[in-house]
Amino acid sequence: MDSTTAPSSSLLELAAVLVGGELLDYLPDTVFFLKDVAGRYLAVNTTLVERCQRRRKTELIGRTVADFFPAELARNYFAQDRRVVATGEPIVNKLELHLYPSRQPGWCLTTKLPLRDRMGRIIGLAGLSRDLHPTANATRLPPALAEVVDYLDGHYSEPVSVRILARRANLTPVKFTSLVKRIFQVTPLQLLLQRRLNAGARRLRDSEDSVAAVAQACGFYDHSAFSRQFKLATGLTPLAYRRSVR
Repeated sequence: MDSTTAPSSSLLELAAVLVGGELLDYLPDTVFFLKDVAGRYLAVNTTLVERCQRRRKTELIGRTVADFFPAELARNYFAQDRRVVATGEPIVNKLELHLYPSRQPGWCLTTKLPLRDRMGRIIGLAGLSRDLHPTANATRLPPALAEVVDYLDGHYSEPVSVRILARRANLTPVKFTSLVKRIFQVTPLQLLLQRRLNAGARRLRDSEDSVAAVAQACGFYDHSAFSRQFKLATGLTPLAYRRSVR
């Protein structure tokens, strides 16, 4: 590690505190990481170690996403990191579809924040990715929201708006949006997009349909819109995703 990219003492001190305390190891559904400006891991939690199919944190420290993730996913993660470090602008609750070691897709909300020293200079970034678990039993939801979830599961391919969903729940759009965010941690439009991309991922994995046919079946007005949203969510094109999961 050369002196021009060596992490600052402040960042190393913070990493030591986080690693030593092991507090973040008690978040099995949350990936945590601390990186320097070059994208090298300085601190991680046990969840990330397991997702990378490693046994010890030391196996990740000093290495980058390129060492653990498929090339296209690694490029996407690295581009996010560079954007945060270069601009100082955080990424907050970005809805993403990740591939886990089982090769099954899983949704998460990712947040990345720049870290600064006492002089205000960016010296790295910290990140969290929280798993979003599908609702196991709709009967546990408020009745109005359970009906909307059932409706979405059967009608995601149709034109849907927040106003339409709110009307079905007999709520105002504002109250409906607040309820969805409290229960699912995403907005109604993110929930709809999640349903559509989940369906698209299943069809890409289990069928030989063209990307255009998958897009149409999942409620996208054309295949380019589907491909764009799919790559934003996964870091992979639909065809690259199909190859990866097979």
